[in-house]
Amino acid sequence: MWLMRLSDFDFHLPAELIAQRPLPARADSRLLYVAEGGALADERFADFARHVRAGDVVVFNDTRVLKSRLYGHKASGGRVEVLVERLEGAQYAWAFLRASHAPRPGSVLCFPGGTELEVVERREDLYLLRRTDGEDFTQLLEQHGAMPLPPYIDRPAEAIDETRYQTIYAAHPGAAAAPTAGLHFDEAMLACLDALGVVTARVTLHVGAGTFQPVRVEDIARHRMHSERYVVPQETVDAIRRARQAGRAVLAVGTTSLRALESAARGGALAAGGSETDLFITPGYRFRVVDRLLTNFHLPKSTLLMLVSAFAGVEPIRRAYAHAVAKRYRFFSYGDAMLLEKNDGL
Repeated sequence: MWLMRLSDFDFHLPAELIAQRPLPARADSRLLYVAEGGALADERFADFARHVRAGDVVVFNDTRVLKSRLYGHKASGGRVEVLVERLEGAQYAWAFLRASHAPRPGSVLCFPGGTELEVVERREDLYLLRRTDGEDFTQLLEQHGAMPLPPYIDRPAEAIDETRYQTIYAAHPGAAAAPTAGLHFDEAMLACLDALGVVTARVTLHVGAGTFQPVRVEDIARHRMHSERYVVPQETVDAIRRARQAGRAVLAVGTTSLRALESAARGGALAAGGSETDLFITPGYRFRVVDRLLTNFHLPKSTLLMLVSAFAGVEPIRRAYAHAVAKRYRFFSYGDAMLLEKNDGL
């Protein structure tokens, strides 16, 4: 019987293990390898290439993080902080707002350069904002936005974050948070994979700020995910099909790549195209596409911890996280990595 209580996915994490800054080089991270059956090995991320072979497919999420945090004030006075969740056409965006009093529809928010945003409507925690001058919303973010560092990083965004909180292969703007497993890759590692004959493929899933929203119900079956946009290209589908025919593995770089692939296979076979996904993966889920997962360490009681528990097994993940805490691994977005083998049924 699968554990489906929120408290089953809790663990003690000393605050000093939460990485506040990136390491000097992307590939300096440690790598905890969780083998099939749960055996653990302490490695370096530079060892990653030893775990793949020619013909394997490694799938990256090539979303690009928007500078989606804005600081301004209400026309009526009072400071306001905006965190864009997703763009909605050229002049609109859905966003989380932080203000002393929640603004009502019709309210105007003012930002540097004289830009004004109208609050159009509210849906639960999100507000639909419209740029009143008819200009592109993305332009406002590029000119005046800050990188949206996660809430557990206890400092303002700095210049270094504009490059290091972004993968080196980021291509399609739209994310409110980085696909952090990809932050470990540098040009040397990509060249190494290419030299080995590993096939690299892309998906795009625009990570929403909702990824940091807490699960508020003890019965996790009642939790509802924020919807996110994804695209799986035909080239990626074809590469995975060829790998399957040759008996090779599919490795997802990050939970976002995995969710895009598994969402695109919900009808049975993996299909190319774009859509929205609110796929919530918990123990008992049967994976259709992904054999191996590279991921960072995740928050206690989070949907991502539930996902990796579904993938590698509840008990193996508990042991792995206890080991990581004991061995002083660095946690979360700027932290170290795990490489997980799939353990269906554990």
